[in-house]
Amino acid sequence: MSLSNTTRRALLGGAATTLALPSLLRAQEARELVIVSFAGELQQPHQWLARRMEAAHPGLRIRLVPSESQDIVAQIKAAQGYSPFDAMPNGEPPHLTAMREGYIQRLDPSKVPNTANLIPELAAKSGGYGVPASYSLIGIAYNESMVREAPRAWTDLWKPEYRGKVAIPRASSNLGLGVLAIAAKVFGGAEDRLDPAWSKLQELKPQVGRSPTQLLQMLEREEVAMAPLWNNDAATAAAKGLPIRFVQPDPGPVSLISFMSAISNTRHPELVNEWMNGILSPEYQAMAAGAPYFFGPTVRGVAIPDAARPYTPNTPAEVLRLQSVDWGKIAPVRGQTLEQFDRVMGG
Repeated sequence: MSLSNTTRRALLGGAATTLALPSLLRAQEARELVIVSFAGELQQPHQWLARRMEAAHPGLRIRLVPSESQDIVAQIKAAQGYSPFDAMPNGEPPHLTAMREGYIQRLDPSKVPNTANLIPELAAKSGGYGVPASYSLIGIAYNESMVREAPRAWTDLWKPEYRGKVAIPRASSNLGLGVLAIAAKVFGGAEDRLDPAWSKLQELKPQVGRSPTQLLQMLEREEVAMAPLWNNDAATAAAKGLPIRFVQPDPGPVSLISFMSAISNTRHPELVNEWMNGILSPEYQAMAAGAPYFFGPTVRGVAIPDAARPYTPNTPAEVLRLQSVDWGKIAPVRGQTLEQFDRVMGG
């Protein structure tokens, strides 16, 4: 009996589908997760986690893209449909912008079980988007060959013996804005009341460094004795044998949290949740807390490595001393603040 054309096409189509099935399965298995990451050696903890996840998911490739958040955001906004990236880190100011503009998505804690171990005060800063992955500190770095007694408080920058020997960061960076905020607070102001900071900076007459690298160079060359600086940068300088030390001054160092968030329209939400859960694992947090990264852990129960103790809070009480910045108040006026900084410091 002969087959009809319709039956023949159906059979041929079924055979073609059967023959193509292995290649379809291979295509499904060959997934790629694209994570925005850091540059240089600070990317190494992400590399460790990527290798671990790839081993658990045969066929998965995790591609880490070191880039500035502004570049990534432009590409996300330009993309049609799915984002070219799946997850990204953001410090507090760009995290607030990402929430407002909707290019990161809300977290479902039930799908990231390690959120149960987060330090509550740090978790609250996320606003329900992503997870707090780590934090860095702004404290005081000093050249021990020029300073007889280590500073203990932010107000020690104004001691008469250091007049003309203090440098501060320009207000174009988060480091500079954080220093402005803490200067205002310790002298009776706030993020939206910076007048005490302006008057005290005029009194201090500091030198100005445009970057952490420049501040470190000024300290190394003994052009200045002390300067507010990131803990990571001070630790790296000390590890190279430079006479740079770091203190967490009273009433506490300024913390800046880095969040890891899923990008809206990610193709792999379940893998992004697993990635964020790995970020919050005790193993990842302990490794990232050590040299040469010195990232503050955001989960409870992580022991601070000995090498990191001068640069990172070691106890729950020390974590509670951390000074935060209300970026929702200061970040929107960043441009005006920088203009005023340049006027005040230029005068």
